[in-house]
Order: sequence, then structure tokens, then C-alpha cells
Amino acid sequence: MAEPQKHMEDFLTQATAIVVERASDEQFGVSELAEAMNMSRSNLLRKVKSATNLSASLFIRQVRLEIAMELLKEGNLSVSEVSYRVGFGSPSYFIKCFREHYGFSPGEVGNKKVEELQKPENPISKSTARNRSQYWVFTGLAVILLIALAYFFWPKNIEEPSQEEKSIAVLPFKNESADSTNLYFVNGLMESTLNNLQKIKNLRVISRSSVEKYRNTNKSIPEMAEELGVSYFVTGSGQKVGEQVLLSIQLIDATNERQIWAEQYNRRLADIFSLQNEIATQITDAIKVIVTPTELQQIEKRPTENLLAYDYYLQALEPYHSRTDEGLQRGIELFEKAIEQDPEFSLAYAHVAISYYLLEMFRSEKLYTEKINFYADKALLYDSKSAESLTAKAFYYIQSEDFSLALPYLQKALEYNPNSSLAIQMLADFYFRLAPDTEKYLEYALKAVQLQVASGDSTTQSYSFLQLANALMTAGFVEQAREFIDRSLVYDSTNYYAPHLRAYILFAEEKDNQKMLQRLIKEWKKDPSRLDILQDIGKFFYLEKKYDSAFMYYRQFVEAREANGLAIYELENSKIGWVYEKTGNVQEAKKLYKEFATFAESDQSIYRNIALATQSALDENWVETVEYLEAFAQEEHFQYWFLYLEDEPLFGPIRSRADFQQVMEKIKSDFWKQHNEIRAKLSQEGLL
Repeated sequence: MAEPQKHMEDFLTQATAIVVERASDEQFGVSELAEAMNMSRSNLLRKVKSATNLSASLFIRQVRLEIAMELLKEGNLSVSEVSYRVGFGSPSYFIKCFREHYGFSPGEVGNKKVEELQKPENPISKSTARNRSQYWVFTGLAVILLIALAYFFWPKNIEEPSQEEKSIAVLPFKNESADSTNLYFVNGLMESTLNNLQKIKNLRVISRSSVEKYRNTNKSIPEMAEELGVSYFVTGSGQKVGEQVLLSIQLIDATNERQIWAEQYNRRLADIFSLQNEIATQITDAIKVIVTPTELQQIEKRPTENLLAYDYYLQALEPYHSRTDEGLQRGIELFEKAIEQDPEFSLAYAHVAISYYLLEMFRSEKLYTEKINFYADKALLYDSKSAESLTAKAFYYIQSEDFSLALPYLQKALEYNPNSSLAIQMLADFYFRLAPDTEKYLEYALKAVQLQVASGDSTTQSYSFLQLANALMTAGFVEQAREFIDRSLVYDSTNYYAPHLRAYILFAEEKDNQKMLQRLIKEWKKDPSRLDILQDIGKFFYLEKKYDSAFMYYRQFVEAREANGLAIYELENSKIGWVYEKTGNVQEAKKLYKEFATFAESDQSIYRNIALATQSALDENWVETVEYLEAFAQEEHFQYWFLYLEDEPLFGPIRSRADFQQVMEKIKSDFWKQHNEIRAKLSQEGLL
């Protein structure tokens, strides 16, 4: 029996209002809607189906697409901006859904007549059609409110990607065996499928950590697709029975839940590697993704000929992926057993090296450096074209602080595995700390977030957004940086570094030294051991020329730095020395100046000429100061913060000189020119 008309209309009105209010939240789905409406998930599914003849997830998507249409008609936002505004995980997935719903791409909205923009009604009952009519009227009113209250996620004038992105997620396989100890084997089959697909450059493959949270989920394919921003899903189940492998694989189109391809396999255990290759090939054929001969060669490569060694390797992956000290140590033991069975097992050697690096990644005392080198060299000896082997060697050079030698190994690793989240994260960090380049830093930070999207670990997701916010800020994308630092704190309000970065982002918006000082002091009081914040407080008092206050904080910083034997913030010694001199601490100032001069001469980064210009200013050699600044002005992709050079008190005596003003103007104009070039390039690649 149909539910009363008025009750159904009220239900749709309420449901639509909630979806409109939460449309920008990419995590909002069926479960969240059910919770907001105080009803069970099953009851919500039934009522939505009865009222609209749609599944609940498609109902939510349709509301989002209707909002998107209204925003596109306004003509003030780009396609990418709209996609994020209505909660889609990626512009390419939004474009795919929009085209399927309306019959044309969102980029064509501005060229269509009004009547062409109307979506034809589905052939449903008159009562349901009447309900939907009222429901879309309400949506239209809610959209107006949404537009009035909405905030901007992304920069203007971003072009629609020229072609639809191929993206896929491999969901955790189900263990069909009665023996739960076989779970590692089924997980290994899932990981091998994932790894083979990751080797294809023209396919974006979501990382394992991001899909692991769906192992026991009750979410639908469309819900997961919206969260991950992918076009396709691979699902599977399997078991090992004696010497036989039974495996069932499905490939599903995420937009309509249509099964594109499915296959059941019953193979001998000895044929496991050819089975893995066959699965990858059939998937890529089904979604029509281009696989190069080099990529095919990588996919077809057999990791070992020894099945017992491979079994130990699969067992090791489970604790290895835990990333805990205990898990990594257990993984090393099992990888070692694999090596005992096959002394030429490159992947096992590589994972031992990577495990040792991860164990010491955040430790000051390094005990495993030579072991990392030994196992990395063994891995390269037996497979020099393995992304894992190359990453392992890069980690050795990073551990040894030979950073310039690490870079080519990371770059080469990415050639063999374009979807390696580990290599991408390391490259992002490399271009921030070790070889500063804001364009490359932002590029890799964006890629890392794309591959790690919706990670089940909220702390990991928080730090991914923190890194992206920092990359956006250093490249001058202030509004976007604010968005992602706030999202970082939503995922983990205890994130240790996010409030500090947020203070800087707010400073870039407000240009208010006093508010900045208030925020910094508030954060420092939470943890007085934070030397990074302590020296920043001193710096902003220095910029205000409040030298007594600056000295109070700088002195604490210098004493703590010396007591702990830390070589940090050496570029700041010129400022600290100046404050010491202004407050009568002349001998200490001379010591700091000397340390700064040594640093300036040895600095090989793109900021070397800034350090030398500062040294010349301390020597009151103003001609040389300007010359070094002019040399710095030739650099590319420096950080946004160097636009504030003209406010440097040390440059005060030449601030009114024409040559100084001219070089400052060039630094600013070149930065914003490069900023716009970065925006255009990353937009074209679908990264921004």
C-alpha cells in the first residue's frame, strides 16, 4: 500500500534539505542521511525507493547534480569548483556522472538554451512525478540559500579536463575459505591485482590504505565512488584449496553499478603468476585503458619461481602494512624466510630495506643505515627495474642525507609504478625540504592526496591534508590552503602541526602581525618545547621592531637549540643576531653573525642569494645587497613567503631606492606569473 501523499512529500522535503545542506561534504552518504533523519538505513532505502524510484545513493547524487546545474547556470564557477562544491571526489568523476544524467558535459552548460538544460523525467507514476516536482522546487529554493552561504573551494577559471580520466579502486577481496588463516593469501591476490594496475600510467589507482576501510562496509558502490572519486571498482573473493586457487573477480562501472566484466578462475597454485597477469590484462581491456609495452613487461614480470618463498612474502605483507614497530619487525622476519627460500627474490629484499627505513624514519639515532643499503643493493642486483628496489635505494640515500642522490631513484621508481603513493609522498617532501620547488611540491602533494583519498586512518588523512595545505600555501593558493588546513583539523583536531600552519595561512589573508603574534603565543603555550613556534614569535616581534620582546623569545630559542645540539633555522641567525645587537648583547650577536656567514656561504639551495644579500646588508654593502637580490629574482618556484622581503628590517636603509623597489617588483610579478602557470598546468592535468 502506498504511503500517504502528504507524509511522502514531507519526507522528500526533509531529505532534500539535509542533502542540500551537506552537499559539499564528500563523506556524506546514505548512512549519514539515515542518521540525520533519525531512521534506520533500511527504512531510508525503502522510503526513498518508494518516493522517487531511485536508490538512496542515486537520490543523493541526483540532488547534488541538480545543485551543480544551478551553479553552472550562474556561470561564476568553473567545472572543477562546482564538482568540489557539490561533494564529488574528483572533477573527472563529476563530469562522468553529469554527462550520464544530463546527456552532455558540464562544460557545455553555458552554450545550451534553457529548454535544453532540463533533464527529461523518468517514466514513473504520476504521484511520484508530482512529488518530484515539488521536491525539485524546494531544491531550487535551497540552492539559492546554498549559493548565498557557500565558500570557495578552488580557484577561478579552471578548465574542464580534455578527456575523461580512468580511475579504479580494488576493494578488499573476501576470503571464501573456512580456514581463516588463508586470509593472507586472499589479501595477497588483492594486492597483486592492485600492484599490477598501479604500473599503468594512464590509470589512477587508489592506494590500499584508502580502500581497506571498506573491507566490512555496507556502503553501496555509488557511495564509495563518491568518496573515492573513481570510475570503476574491482571486487573479488577467493580461496586456496590444497594446490588449487579458486578466484572470482568482477569489474563494476561505478556510475550505474553495472557489471562490465566478470570471471571465475580455478587454477593450479603453480599458475598463480600467470593468473595475476591475466586478471590485470582483462581489466585494462574491459575499460579500454592504454597499456604501453614497457608497462606490460612490468606486469608480466614474475617476482619469484619459488612458491614457498612467495607464500612467506604474502604472509609478510600483512604485518608490514600495519606500519607499527612490531608489525615491521614481524614482516622483516617473514621476508627473510622468503629470501632463504629464494636468495634472488628482489621484492623481499626491497621490503626488508624499506621496513628498516620506516622503523627509524623519525628517530634521531640511526642504527640500520648499512642494512638498508645492503638489502637495497641486493634488490637492485636482482631487479634493477623494480619500483620497490629503486625506492629502497632512495631511502638509503635519504637516511645518509645524500639527498641529491636519492632524487633520481625516486623519479625512476615513479616511472615503473606511476601510482606508488610511497614514492609520491617522498617526492613531495623532497621538493619541500630538501630541494625546494613549489611547483613540484604542490604537484606531488596533490597526487598523494588523490591516491590516499578517504583513508580509513583519520590521522593519516589529516597529515595528508596538512601537507597539501602547506604546498598550496607556499605556491600562493591561500584560499585553497585555508580549506585544506581546516579539513586537516576536521579529520584530527589534535594534529600537532596544523594550528601552526593555519596561523600562517590566516596571516596571509589578514596581513596582521598582531593577530599572528596572538595565535603563535597561544599555540606555543600549549607546548613550550615547540622551538619552531618559539623562533616564529621572536621573528614577528623583530618585524614589529619590538626588539626587547623579540630578544625574550629568541634567547629561549637559542639556549634550547644549543642545549640540544640542533642545527636548525640557521637562515634566521641574521635576525636573531640583529636583535641581540639592538638589545646590547654584542658578543653573542657577533657569534650569531659568524654562524650566519658560514651558513650563507655553504647554502646550495635556491635561497642562497637571499642569504648572501642579507649578509651584505649586515655589512652595509648596499650595492652588493641589491645585486644578490637581483640574482635571486632569476630563481623560479620559490615560496610565497619571500614576497615579504621588502618588509625585512635589515633592508630598511635601501627600501626607498629605485633599484631595490624595482627588484622587489620583479620578484612579486614573477612569482604571480609562475603561480598562474602552475594553476593552468595542474588544472590541465586534472590535479587542481
